[in-house]
Amino acid sequence: MEKVNIAIVTSDTLSYLGVKKLLEDIPAVTVCHIADAAGLIDGNADRFDVIVADAAVCMSHLQFFLPRRSKTLVISDKPLVQPAFDFINRTDSAQQLSEKLIDYIDKLRTTASPQSELSQREIEVLTLVASGKINKEIADALQISINTVLTHRKNISAKLGIKSVSGLSVYAMMNGYLK
Repeated sequence: MEKVNIAIVTSDTLSYLGVKKLLEDIPAVTVCHIADAAGLIDGNADRFDVIVADAAVCMSHLQFFLPRRSKTLVISDKPLVQPAFDFINRTDSAQQLSEKLIDYIDKLRTTASPQSELSQREIEVLTLVASGKINKEIADALQISINTVLTHRKNISAKLGIKSVSGLSVYAMMNGYLK
């Protein structure tokens, strides 16, 4: 069984301890507490398979969390305004919360596919494509070759199943990659 690394991002120590306690019974899970999103944003996000974040933290750093929505679980006391995220309701019973966390991690283990999620570099290329840049401009901006840009674009299209620039632009806007 593959180990799942989970970051719990909340300044509320009680919330952290509660979620950590609920996760204790799940095999092969490692939990890390991060008090604020700055600790996660500073290059630590990619080492976690799941990010459990307080709703306030998630909404205040939406540009960071949106590209990682497939591995972000938001703690909230009401349905989210931003439906792109899975969430757990903090007012549920301990049994309900535990079941939801187990289901989420099981779903992650069975459906996790590194091919379906865009890499950080692919997100950068997608953002530049969606903002109207041509391949040469993208290569210059990212200091990579045009062939590398073409490879990234090919991989993005394959992962998303979207071939047109307008389709990629709509995807980028709908998923928070463009402001």
